[in-house]
Amino acid sequence: MKASIDESLEHLKPWMTWAMNEPEDLEAKVNRMRKYRGQFDLGIDYVYGIFNPEETILIGSSGLHTGPGENAREIGYWINANHLNQGYATEVAKALTKVGFEIEELERIEIRCTSNNFRSQNVPKKLGYIHEATLRDRSLDSYGKKRDLMIWSMFREDYLNNPVKDIKLDVFDLVGNSINTF
Repeated sequence: MKASIDESLEHLKPWMTWAMNEPEDLEAKVNRMRKYRGQFDLGIDYVYGIFNPEETILIGSSGLHTGPGENAREIGYWINANHLNQGYATEVAKALTKVGFEIEELERIEIRCTSNNFRSQNVPKKLGYIHEATLRDRSLDSYGKKRDLMIWSMFREDYLNNPVKDIKLDVFDLVGNSINTF
């Protein structure tokens, strides 16, 4: 994770507020992973790594995050600068949309991005999310500059009529046991 973030730092800083604390040392990363793991196990927040098929390279990270309110989550994602424009963010957002509605039984999922991050905007557009609002000067970049924040949403009833629901996923628990294939 540290290597992937470090080599992508200049790419991430304009978009990811957390990048202002980078580069972090390895111990800080280990502690962050422990926190993520604890939150995941408690059902508080879900952070996932995005890996190549051999699981030897971290391509990015994604998550189903709390914040938008009760019975709702936000999908967040970042992709390593060496793996852009290969569909990874769209693929993971599609999978997490399905997980959110079918496993977590959410009523609403949001994807948020800045109004000048066109790559990121393409993800919710491709998946059929609706652009609900653009909030002016709502978010800071890693340099402390204010920027507009776009909110894209999908409700359960929209999902039920969306081709995203038809993708096939194999879902496994912590030790590799199949939870569900749907």
